Amino acid sequence: MDFKYQTGFGNEFATEAVEGALPVGQNSPQKAPLGLYAEQLSGTAFTVPRAGNKRTWTYRIRPSVMHRPFERVYNRRWQSKPDDIDITPNQLRWDPLPIPEEPTDFIDGITTIALNGDLFSQAGIGIHIYTCNKGMGDRYFYNADAEMLIVPEMGRLGILTELGLLQVGPGSIAVIPRGVRFRVEPASLAASNQSVQPPATAGGSDTIARGYICENYGAQFRLPDLGPIGANGLANPRDFETPVAWFEDREGKFQQVAKFGGNLWSCEIDHSPLDVVAWHGNYAPYRYDLRRFNTIGSISYDHPDPSIFTVLTSPSGEPGVANCDFAIFPERWLVAENTFRPPWYHRNYMSEYMGLVYGQYDAKEEGFLPGGGSLHNQMSAHGPDLDAFEKASNADLKPQKLEGTMAFMFESRYIIRPTRFAMETSQLQHEYSEVWQGLKKNFRP
Repeated sequence: MDFKYQTGFGNEFATEAVEGALPVGQNSPQKAPLGLYAEQLSGTAFTVPRAGNKRTWTYRIRPSVMHRPFERVYNRRWQSKPDDIDITPNQLRWDPLPIPEEPTDFIDGITTIALNGDLFSQAGIGIHIYTCNKGMGDRYFYNADAEMLIVPEMGRLGILTELGLLQVGPGSIAVIPRGVRFRVEPASLAASNQSVQPPATAGGSDTIARGYICENYGAQFRLPDLGPIGANGLANPRDFETPVAWFEDREGKFQQVAKFGGNLWSCEIDHSPLDVVAWHGNYAPYRYDLRRFNTIGSISYDHPDPSIFTVLTSPSGEPGVANCDFAIFPERWLVAENTFRPPWYHRNYMSEYMGLVYGQYDAKEEGFLPGGGSLHNQMSAHGPDLDAFEKASNADLKPQKLEGTMAFMFESRYIIRPTRFAMETSQLQHEYSEVWQGLKKNFRP
C-alpha cells in the first residue's frame, strides 16, 4: 500500500485513482464516468462565503446511503457530555494511560479526559486519549459531531479514509474532517512507505499506539492570521499534505460506526465505504509534520505570548478569542538576554490542556511524561516547578537549543471540565501541587 500526498493547506484538489474517473467540465453529469456514483460531501452550509466554503465531490462505486439502519451501541469511555461533578480550580496532571492488555482497536480505545462547550451548539472541544493494539479490520467509522485532530505519541497509525491514505507517527498530526469515513490500522499492518518518521526519542512500536485527540465541535481548524509577523512563519501552507485518491473495492459483512449526537451508533454494510475512485474539492483529511513549524521568538529580551506557537486555530464568534488553539513547543533556540527563559508564572483567560509527545518540557522536567497531560483551567495559577525556576534563574544565558522535545497545548476560551473517570483514575497525580510548594521567599527590600 503506497501513501501518496498532495501539498497545500485548504487547496482545491482534483485526484483520481483510475484514469477517466473524474468528469470533465461538470460535477454531476447524467451518467458519471466508469459507472460511478457522484456524491457531494459538504463541510459547511451551502451558502457560506466562497473563501470559507468547504465541499468535495466524490465519485464512488456505491453511494453512502447504502447501509442498514443504525442502532445505538456502547460508548465505552468516549463522552460528549460533562459528568455531574464539581469542577475544581486546582491544577491537574495525569500519568500516561496504560496500553490495554485485551485486543482493542482505535475506536474502542478512546477515553475522554475532559471536555467543554456543547456539540449541539457546535461550540467547544472534547479531549481524549486513544490506546490501541490492533487494527479496525472490517469496522469503519465517521464522526458527525466534530472534526478530529489526532496527535500520536506512541506508535504509527495508518489512517485509511474514503479520500485516501494517511500515515502519522510521533511528531506529526492528522486531521479528519467531520463526516469522513475511515478506519485505523497499526502502521505495520497498513503500509511500509512512511515519509514522516518518528524521532529516535519517541517510544512505542508499530503494533501498539497511544496518543491524543482533540474533538473539535466548533469552527474548522484553520491557519492563524500572522498579523505583524507578516507573510511568512509558523506553519507554512505548503507543508500540509492531503492524500491522493485511493479506494477499496471490498464486499462482505462489515460494520459502520457513527458518532452522532454524542453517542455511538452502528449498522451493517455489505461493502467497504472507502470506495471513492476519484474526488475534487477542498474538504479532505490532511497531515502535518510538526517539526516543519517555523518557530518565532525574541532575539533581544523577554519573550512573546505563547500564541506565537499556534499551528491551527478554531475561531469563535469573538475575534481573537479561540474556540480552540492548537499550539506546540518544539525544538528551538533560546537567545533572549537577561530573561527568565521558561514560561513565566501566569493566570490565563484561556484554559489549557497540555500533552507531551516526546522528550522533556522545559518548565516541568519531572513528572510531566510523554502520553500524560496537565490541565490548568481559567485563572488557575501555574508555571515552572521549583527545580525549573532555580535552574532558569541561575543559568548562564548563552544561546541554548532545546532539542529532542515536542509538547503541545489545546487552549480554549471555555472552562475545560474533567470527566469522572479522569478525576478517579489512578493516573491522576494527587500530589501535583507539591511541585510549587518549595518555592522560597526571596524578597529583600
